[in-house]
Amino acid sequence: MISKLSGLVDSTGDDWAVIDVNGVGYLVFCSRRTLSVLPPPGEAARLFIETHVREDHIHLYGFADSAERDWYRLLSTVQGVGSRVALAILSVLPPSQLLQAIAAQDKAAVSRASGVGPKLAARVVSELKDKAGALALGPVAVVSPEKGKASGGGGKSAEDDADDAARKAGEAASALVNLGYGRTDALGAAAQAIRELGSEARLEAVIRLALSELAPKGG
Repeated sequence: MISKLSGLVDSTGDDWAVIDVNGVGYLVFCSRRTLSVLPPPGEAARLFIETHVREDHIHLYGFADSAERDWYRLLSTVQGVGSRVALAILSVLPPSQLLQAIAAQDKAAVSRASGVGPKLAARVVSELKDKAGALALGPVAVVSPEKGKASGGGGKSAEDDADDAARKAGEAASALVNLGYGRTDALGAAAQAIRELGSEARLEAVIRLALSELAPKGG
């Protein structure tokens, strides 16, 4: 089973690349994101690989990093999402944006991918929500040094703080959506605001900072 290829880029196409490894050319199917970061032909490249073995073929799917491969595997668990559809989704939504889209239940963002209709997009965000939602905020530091263990057990646990942060991010995102912002952008800005302010910040402060994140820069 091939899990990684290191060699020279031989050639590329709309959804594939050929990697020359010691004179052997491996045809690898890739997302547009991965293809966009490959060097020109003749230069060295490394791809993380997912190998699919069937009775009539062996297909290699290549990824610029392990995060994209992990998301490919996760997407492939959804009924109706085959390899090509998973690559199409990753072509329009890199891992960080896909995470936010699923956490925000943003079906419209997922349906931008070729071959993904509204029903399949709804299934993707619904089935993967529990797996992706907890990751949407990333490593949010919500317990200050003066609290937590120093409080003698009176403070909230890290798990409770994480739940509070997720709840507050959702409430702030809902308020931003009511102001006309897209769900994915709103959740991303709210999460960033909580990363900066902490989970104990007032909701109004989170919304104000998130609005500043969403405001057009310059001008």
